[in-house]
Amino acid sequence: MDARSWRAGCCCLLLLALVGSPRSEGMQSCEEVRKLFQGRLVGAVKGLPDSPRAGSDLQVCVSKKPTCCSRRMEERYQIAARQDMQQVLQTSSSTLKFLISRNAAAFQETLETLIRQAENYTSILFCNTYRNMALEATASVQELFTDVGLYLFGADINPDEFVNRFFDSLFPLVYNHLINPGVTDSSLEYSECIRMARRDVRPFGNIPKRVMGQMGRSLLPSRTFLQALNLGIEVINTTDHLHFSKECSKALLRMQYCPHCQGLILSKPCMGYCLNVVRGCLAHTAELNPHWHAYIRSLEELSDAMHGTYDIEHVLLNFHVLVNDAVMQAHLDGQKLSEQVSKICGRPIRTPTQSPRCSFDGSKEKHGMKISPRNDEETLANGRKEFINSLRLYRTFYGGLADELCVNELAAADGLPCWNGEDIVKSYTERVVGNGIKAQSGNPEVKVKGTDPVINQIIDKLKHVIQLLQGRSPKPDKWELQVGSGGGMVEQVSGDCDDEDGCGGSGSGEVKRTLKITDCLRLLPISCQDKQSSSEYS
Repeated sequence: MDARSWRAGCCCLLLLALVGSPRSEGMQSCEEVRKLFQGRLVGAVKGLPDSPRAGSDLQVCVSKKPTCCSRRMEERYQIAARQDMQQVLQTSSSTLKFLISRNAAAFQETLETLIRQAENYTSILFCNTYRNMALEATASVQELFTDVGLYLFGADINPDEFVNRFFDSLFPLVYNHLINPGVTDSSLEYSECIRMARRDVRPFGNIPKRVMGQMGRSLLPSRTFLQALNLGIEVINTTDHLHFSKECSKALLRMQYCPHCQGLILSKPCMGYCLNVVRGCLAHTAELNPHWHAYIRSLEELSDAMHGTYDIEHVLLNFHVLVNDAVMQAHLDGQKLSEQVSKICGRPIRTPTQSPRCSFDGSKEKHGMKISPRNDEETLANGRKEFINSLRLYRTFYGGLADELCVNELAAADGLPCWNGEDIVKSYTERVVGNGIKAQSGNPEVKVKGTDPVINQIIDKLKHVIQLLQGRSPKPDKWELQVGSGGGMVEQVSGDCDDEDGCGGSGSGEVKRTLKITDCLRLLPISCQDKQSSSEYS
């Protein structure tokens, strides 16, 4: 016999074994079924049949032929079928879940690094240019950027309020060291009066409002983007641990393990049969599909819009430029401000004191608190773009989930004998229904009733975050922002960025977001070397 004839003979024997094994005369022992059952369910179970028997006590795996299953085995198989389905669901979504969770963590880590870098820039400004007030400004600078981080990561605080607090606390320092300088210091009560007077005398012009506008436009989209990523992980975690209905559990049992009762331990369900069962079980999950699609599209739109004055990198890394402009403006208007403050707070009562200067603390560098240089490939914008490009491939994930499970995991390949819920056949002959709840009315394998409150809750959360994402995605031609605090000013911005928003034209010069960080900027705030500067005010 040649090799070709031998292979053909083996295929015929395998086909006969699959098709013929259900018959009682072909199954003399239940030994293989017992071994598989005990191995799958870990440990021995009493009352397992040694040989085929009548299955009158069975409720799902009912057959006219002798069976190797008992009622207790059927119950255990039903639990195993649900566990198997959850396992394939988790396997199917693992790549998507990893994609979102990895990028959410990376996005948050990058924001944290960016905040530290912006804080350093601001501290270095005081260290090098306004050294006499540097240590006194430390607490205000740290508090501001702590609040920036808290807000970005979900805290219920108002950016306008912490920006105002920063400029309120800055004014007494500028007044005491630049406008009305000396080797002595005013009392705490007088400094508090100056702080309270800041919003009336407006020493920094419109710069605080410009900062509030830029912070509002840039922080809120990043905060919303991060919240949306965390919700995406929650959606996947929810669908990975679905609670299957009784009808679904019975259908899964019939599809996965009822063949074992007839000794068909190697059989797989027919493709059409598998689709009907899994589409029925995942009918409510499929309802997520349009909302998931809209969620990814909204993430993409927001990500595309986060540039110019909506780019958090640009805003934070140029914050110190506006601070310098604010201090210089107050210094230039010093005589007028001195008169205004005197009318409100009177003349200061001074006590001799020495203003502490910025000092170098090398121990900070030893604890790994350096900020590394970043290049074009490491910017937030590029990271978001790569992430969105990958995420776009999963827009129809929930709409095609049942099909993916059957094609890749559960069903027999086309052309092979398969299980149809009752026997081994050449093909499945029942009507195959579509995805979603409405399509299940004619499902011959699973009855789908009512709604799933867990899925409905997830859909509501997706709808809410989609509204947030779309609300944070400005129109590219004309963007409007309601700026709080003070006058309720409406600020309009056309294009990416202009001088009015502090993006250029400043006397101190704009800092590019990919600026190489100097050695001094690698350290934490107020850890820079005590260097002389030609522009220092003493």
